[in-house]
Amino acid sequence: MALSLLGCSKPASWASEAELAKVHYRDAGPTKLTLFTMINNRSGAGAHSSLMISASQRVIWDPAGSFYHPSIPERNDVLFGIRPQVADAYTRYHARETFHVIVQEREVAPEVAEQALRLALARGNVGDAQCALSTSGILSQLEGFESLSVGWFPKKLAEEFGALPGVSERKLYEYDNADLRAYDPSQVTLN
Repeated sequence: MALSLLGCSKPASWASEAELAKVHYRDAGPTKLTLFTMINNRSGAGAHSSLMISASQRVIWDPAGSFYHPSIPERNDVLFGIRPQVADAYTRYHARETFHVIVQEREVAPEVAEQALRLALARGNVGDAQCALSTSGILSQLEGFESLSVGWFPKKLAEEFGALPGVSERKLYEYDNADLRAYDPSQVTLN
């Protein structure tokens, strides 16, 4: 299990209120939840789970994830200011020669999106390899998601999420460098 979850690991961060206010972004579309699942192209195993929450603001719950950009503030495992170009950069960061990303979206009532946001903000920093466990733990507390199992495996979470009514799904394949250490956030423009 540890090898399949290597994408889940980073130290805690705590952005200031001023940093968060500067990047606050609310998507004009409907409130929704987007589950990202990173899948190993060689083994087919799940490697990481994260959740984009479009509520009164759009954030990404990235438990123990490795994404970083100097213009994206983070509090514990919540990334803030998720404008469309940031969401695109986040997804493309994870898709590479060795991994693809399953993107699953489901529209939810505003109060469900707000509850997801509150739960993610309250959850705190997540330990290594607990991405699916913490994400499924948040989702299973929400109306319409109670049937989801709380568990350790990203691929199982994606399968259960995808079986819910109203979920749309797409997959992103790219063939960039397989080594995440080659990622240079200073080379990524998010304007």
